[in-house]
Amino acid sequence: MGTVERREATGDGAATATATATATAERIPEARDRDIPATDREATDERDARPYYRTLWVEEPAQQRRLPDPVRTAAVRAVLVIAVTLIQAMVAFLCTLAGSWLAFPMVLSSVASTVVATWAALDVWVTRQVWNQRHGVVSTPSSTARALRRERRRARRQERATERAEKRIRNRGGTGQLSHS
Repeated sequence: MGTVERREATGDGAATATATATATAERIPEARDRDIPATDREATDERDARPYYRTLWVEEPAQQRRLPDPVRTAAVRAVLVIAVTLIQAMVAFLCTLAGSWLAFPMVLSSVASTVVATWAALDVWVTRQVWNQRHGVVSTPSSTARALRRERRRARRQERATERAEKRIRNRGGTGQLSHS
């Protein structure tokens, strides 16, 4: 039958539940279709106490990453502005067809709104580019760049070591001579 409970009408017209436990004991709880008979009796007897509910959805990993917050905000703003622009253009067209006095102001506002909608769409693109530039993929330097950085670090370390040595000599209270003779 495909229903969870089977009901039959009694003589007085009231519906009563008939053998709900036997109906669930005869079915596989994991089965997608409840009309499939159970093959393993012990597995169904253990689960008779709690009813089986099929999940409404199965979570799957997202195919693409979520947009960053500033980009998503700009995209929502652009969609709203574009939607208002399209509505304005439609109202201007209908006012023009009807010969209404609102036609000319609506056409002017539609032109201005088109400029704003273009700016909003460009804002999404610029915001995305800026976000990618600030938080995007960090490129790995080439081996020659690494070697140059290593040489610069070595030279800086050597320079600091010589400065420390000279400072130690000056702090000993000498007159700048290395020996006390």
